Amino acid sequence: MARPICFTLNGNDTEVEIQDHWTLLYLLREQLGLLGTKEGCGSGECGACTVILEGVSINACLYLAAEVDGKNILTIEGLAAPDGTLHPIQQAFVEKGGIQCGYCSPGMILAAKALLDENPNPSEEEIKDAIAGNICRCTGYVQIIDAIRSASGAKEEEIKVVAWQSDHKT
Repeated sequence: MARPICFTLNGNDTEVEIQDHWTLLYLLREQLGLLGTKEGCGSGECGACTVILEGVSINACLYLAAEVDGKNILTIEGLAAPDGTLHPIQQAFVEKGGIQCGYCSPGMILAAKALLDENPNPSEEEIKDAIAGNICRCTGYVQIIDAIRSASGAKEEEIKVVAWQSDHKT
């Protein structure tokens, strides 16, 4: 049975008719055409479907569309400025080589944004924890962590010291 829900999507008030069994992922991709949110595993293990709901990164494949009624959702399509200027996190991913095939990138970027919104200068361990639910098969994570540290405003010298310290642990 179809029923209406209202929510804010990428800053815009949105009203749609949904079926009770739809996931947020299905709603975003199949009904609203927002293809940046990907389906990888369909079971909440890979993070390709990560979006930000009320400031928290979530797996859209596990979240029922009905549960977003009255809430605020940000997808990768809502991150860049209206004129196409990349968000600083997106720009950092480009500059630091944190994007290769690109499949995981929207989820990684949104997980990073949720982290940086809560903690503007996270440690490397906090970054690793924040992206632990997002799988990347291409980069090996070094470039992704560098991109998030860069977007956090950490000074390059701090990043190099942290990287050197991790490489030289005894």
